[in-house]
Amino acid sequence: MNRYLDIRSYLQNVGFAFRALESRNFRMFFFAGMLSLLGTWIQNLALGWLVYRLTDSAFYLGLVGFAGQIPALFLTPLAGVFADRINRRRILIMTQLLPMILAFVLSTLVYYDSISISLVLIIVLLNGFAMAFDTPFRHAFLLEMIGDKKLLINAVALNSTLVNTARFIGPTIGGLLIAFYGEAFCFLVNGISFMGMVVALLAMKVAPFKKKLSTNSVLSDLKEGFRYTFNFKPARYMILLVTMTSIFGLPFQAFLPVFARDILMGNSQLLGFLTGAVGAGALTGAFFLASRKSVKGIPDVIRFSAFLFAIGLILFSLSSSTWLSLIILYFSGFGMIVQFAGTNTLLQTLVEEDKRGRVLSFYSMSFLGFTPVGSLMLGFLSKNIGVPYTFTIAGIVLVAAATMFSTKVSGMKKTLF
Repeated sequence: MNRYLDIRSYLQNVGFAFRALESRNFRMFFFAGMLSLLGTWIQNLALGWLVYRLTDSAFYLGLVGFAGQIPALFLTPLAGVFADRINRRRILIMTQLLPMILAFVLSTLVYYDSISISLVLIIVLLNGFAMAFDTPFRHAFLLEMIGDKKLLINAVALNSTLVNTARFIGPTIGGLLIAFYGEAFCFLVNGISFMGMVVALLAMKVAPFKKKLSTNSVLSDLKEGFRYTFNFKPARYMILLVTMTSIFGLPFQAFLPVFARDILMGNSQLLGFLTGAVGAGALTGAFFLASRKSVKGIPDVIRFSAFLFAIGLILFSLSSSTWLSLIILYFSGFGMIVQFAGTNTLLQTLVEEDKRGRVLSFYSMSFLGFTPVGSLMLGFLSKNIGVPYTFTIAGIVLVAAATMFSTKVSGMKKTLF
């Protein structure tokens, strides 16, 4: 009898972790997004392999990462202002169509052997413009899509689950596709994968959009959003921690081809496994957040995950064992996503609706906009001291940042709860 009750309780908890799928709109978004993000991670892996094949340069890996994300540093806050003013769904459709076209162009150029690193940089930069608008609009559209604030916390966690399921599966598939069919086929698959999300967005039933008339200029609204976000201490501390992690931590993913080929002596399939290990840990972390019933303990969870990611980065940079590296990356991925998704969850829960787009744009900027700065900076450093030592130093910096954040957690909990 007790065993039956245990199984029943487990199944109820599993159902609770997926409760946001009760929303028809979110179900379409979730499953279409799964296909789209699988394509994205397949392309990301193929792109890193292509760049390293063309240049044999860790610096160019960092430069491509910089080009793909630097538009977010300048455009994401501006996108946040418009996310509070204009039709979010319409813009999201546009931000799916542009990367789809660019993926088809990239596939064609590689297939006909007409690709160069200059063309890669141009395509990646244009894609970065689309992503600079997509992320804040996507976050701001989440509540509008679901229509029930009680499901919001779970939807944020499931969105992270979505991203990291793709991060786990996509690179593994990508490594095999590169080995059997080449990079051009990977880019083609990514282009096709966007079609499902476009159809899902068009099919969603949401309340008619009411244009928000503002007497303020775009600059005034931007300043208001900045003041609102950074005068609230918990938001300021969380966003600053995410910014530090983005500068010194997230760029390691752009350098995985170096670890796979030159340090662990592997090929594109090993690169897929390394990236997949990060995704597997991140997926576990996303499920962990999805199963939580309240946000009260999240500041402590963010602190723990920040230390876990920082220490994992140091250990990975020092490892020369494939199996040990895979294990370390699993726990690093867990720490990375729990820190980011935990921050997103708290911000989504606390923010005022008329400022949602702007606040979430600063959060988006903190991990999209500053990661390319870190990629470029760490790329330069790696030319002088090598990739492993570069990320040992980066991990030590992140331990210091997590320590600083720890001193603010008690005050944050008093303010929030």
